[in-house]
Amino acid sequence: MLSAPEERCGLSRVGPGKSDFPPMENAYLIAGLGNPGTEYVATRHNAGFLLVDRLARGWQGRLSFEKKFNAKVGQAELEGKKLILEQPQTYMNLSGQAVAAVMAYYHVPINGVLILVDDADLPLGEIRLRPAGSSGGHHGLESIEQHLGTQNYARLRLGIGRHPSAERQIKDYVLSRFTMEETSLFENVLRRAEAQVERWVLTGIEKAMTEYNGSVKDTEIKELE
Repeated sequence: MLSAPEERCGLSRVGPGKSDFPPMENAYLIAGLGNPGTEYVATRHNAGFLLVDRLARGWQGRLSFEKKFNAKVGQAELEGKKLILEQPQTYMNLSGQAVAAVMAYYHVPINGVLILVDDADLPLGEIRLRPAGSSGGHHGLESIEQHLGTQNYARLRLGIGRHPSAERQIKDYVLSRFTMEETSLFENVLRRAEAQVERWVLTGIEKAMTEYNGSVKDTEIKELE
């Protein structure tokens, strides 16, 4: 079952204004987009949150609420590389505020940023990493582009599919939860996406795209070298 961060990741909150994380050079920022609140937990639109939760578990990271960012933020390390995980708590259409604030505080360059986001235009089971591009109408990516002043940042799109009936139902669809059958498939999506994020950190975006873009139903998960 996909579940709330506090239930699966051992995440905790800190008091207002407190921070365990000093500024650092040469860091990577991996930000998953979603909406805060129990009503949005494990919904399709929160796919980015779900992937950050998985990364935090795998990397033994600890996320805590940082008032100055209006985001949950944590640190991890992968083969000597410093990683910052983020879940903006601004609601989706204001995500750029929190992402830009964390970037500035930790001195993260634009080529060290990776945004994790749901995509209704990709079939459920497909992932697609790109080094740049338009928002594609996604309000979270629109906000990030507005606050960063560029489209030239990496984004990993997690396919959630689209309701087959009508465009007007897309809002209700993305805010719905996965069915039991879809949950099993999406767990495999998260597993593959986790491996792709690690490849991005360790070897760069080109290898990560070549080895992992596509459908989990067509290609088996590759082990990191």
